[in-house]
Amino acid sequence: MKTLVYAALALCFITCSTQNNDFNTSPMSEYKGLLQAQGITSYQYGTHTLQTKDSLYALKSERVNLDNYIGKTITLTAEPIEGYPVDGGPAYLNVIGVK
Repeated sequence: MKTLVYAALALCFITCSTQNNDFNTSPMSEYKGLLQAQGITSYQYGTHTLQTKDSLYALKSERVNLDNYIGKTITLTAEPIEGYPVDGGPAYLNVIGVK
């Protein structure tokens, strides 16, 4: 009986862990480029931009004061924000950290 209970608990743990990992996984990536303050734009989202070798990104962050990095080439960790880009604008990233 103990073995059956342990097996059921193990199965529940594995199943629950797998489901939670799939649900909570976000596609965080690193981006390197020149950070600038966001000016007036047609797409109207983001507080800053990051110009990489290949792309422009609109940025926001609740964790990092991006003003501290204006005019600097940085590497940041961010996750894409769903529903963007819009109105011909760039991809929109939520910045988690800066290296």
